[in-house]
Amino acid sequence: MNEIDVLTAFIEEGYQISPEAVDLICTHCSPKELVAYILENIDLSVLVIDVEHIDLEGFSGLLPVEEESFSSSLELNPQNETLNINNNYASSYQPSSSSSNAVSNVCYSDNPVSIISDITDNSTCVGEYMEFVQFFRNRYSRISDIIRGRINARPIESLKTGKRSNLRSSKEAGEVSVIGMISEIKSTSNGHKILEVEDPTGSFSVLIRMADKELYEQASHLVLDEVVGFTGKLTNDGKLMIVQKLILPDLPNTTIKRSGTVGKAVLTSDIHIGSSTFLEEPWERFLDFLNGDTDNEALAAIAKEVRYLLVAGDLVDGVGIYPGQEHELSILDVYDQYKKAAEYFSRVPSHIHIIISPGNHDAVRQAEPQPKLPEIIRADFSDNVTFVGNPSIVDLDGVKVLLYHGRSIDDLVASVPGVSYGDPTKAMVEMMKFRHLSPIYGSRVSIAPEKKDYFVIGNVPDILHCGHVHTVGVEWYKNVLLINSGTWQDQTEFQKRVNVIPTPAQVPVVDLATLKTTILKFDE
Repeated sequence: MNEIDVLTAFIEEGYQISPEAVDLICTHCSPKELVAYILENIDLSVLVIDVEHIDLEGFSGLLPVEEESFSSSLELNPQNETLNINNNYASSYQPSSSSSNAVSNVCYSDNPVSIISDITDNSTCVGEYMEFVQFFRNRYSRISDIIRGRINARPIESLKTGKRSNLRSSKEAGEVSVIGMISEIKSTSNGHKILEVEDPTGSFSVLIRMADKELYEQASHLVLDEVVGFTGKLTNDGKLMIVQKLILPDLPNTTIKRSGTVGKAVLTSDIHIGSSTFLEEPWERFLDFLNGDTDNEALAAIAKEVRYLLVAGDLVDGVGIYPGQEHELSILDVYDQYKKAAEYFSRVPSHIHIIISPGNHDAVRQAEPQPKLPEIIRADFSDNVTFVGNPSIVDLDGVKVLLYHGRSIDDLVASVPGVSYGDPTKAMVEMMKFRHLSPIYGSRVSIAPEKKDYFVIGNVPDILHCGHVHTVGVEWYKNVLLINSGTWQDQTEFQKRVNVIPTPAQVPVVDLATLKTTILKFDE
């Protein structure tokens, strides 16, 4: 529903409406239903409908929370292991324990892929001011709807001095809840944290005391532009909330049950074809494995069951990505890099369905969300390759995989205590808690202000697959399998300078029936 549709709906009923109210409606996740709700409940004395006349709290209570929608009876109880191609089972690996409709369906052989969410061909932004407003309001609307299922929050405007008469009693006046997007994080001279939070009605300051150690530790993981619920007491002057509880959107604490399927999916990323540090020999052994060309019986048995190969970005090393890159390339032309990649992937057995999404080294726009690779590049690849954008959600015959290259891990490493490149799944856990893949705006990740925030994690996936940081990680978080799939590039000069140690030529293989994960090692 666009701006003209909204204006027309209200004009036909005899109302005028402010541009701010139109914008708020258009960026809501259910604009058509919201218009109907406003018209049904609006005070007849109102002549011009403004933001203050739109009761998002009351409307959200009528909508289902945007959560998981899985069925059937298979409970996840994964066991994980590591397998080296040169040995038998080498060691045991035990990790610690959108709401969009499908836009297209691809069925190759018996391995179908449904593309549920993808920015490709849907980008509308040109960088205008109102697009940034719409982007953040869409984020706030969708994530706050999740939180409202857990607390009874009120608009921030109602907390302002002079408007506290809306609170029905002194007890209620002392304990209130709001949902806000964090716009500023400061520390006092005593070490307390003060957060400035915003909703569509205004902004307010909340304080988290250092003495409340558990709450303070939780608050130390908060980042800018994250949407969070706060419950606490107002100070006597009504200008500050003393926080007693934080409510994150987070994943639900329920056991997810889903329909099972058969076969295996191979997850990889950051191949960097064209780089002088691309590990060609281990990659050749990997291709041999996919073709069943191995004397290792365990590997051969796994290879027979592989149905899907997913690549989460950085298929090639690219050109001009960083200063001096030309000195570290074995293939200097980016189109030649992709031709070599197409040649490699043509050797993957035709029954294996390949899904490729881009990363920051690929030949698409740097701003995320990124569309799929252009046709001039896609034309060189085989028919069993499906290209998607970054991020995207795909359904692999009943298993939902959220593909994201993972560049926001750079921001989370810099902002969240305990998150590191050596343990990438810690950053992915934070994404799950935020219900957002890249919450921090204006830092290392360049983000295009689309009308819809494609980074919001609405419906919960079975698997979150990331790359970017060149280290393998596997972890379970509230029944979602988190995998960072490593790299096929040896340590670069930049990684040496910042002391990042990659774990190359290691490949997670997921059993689609149980989500049990095996790490295959193709290094020497």
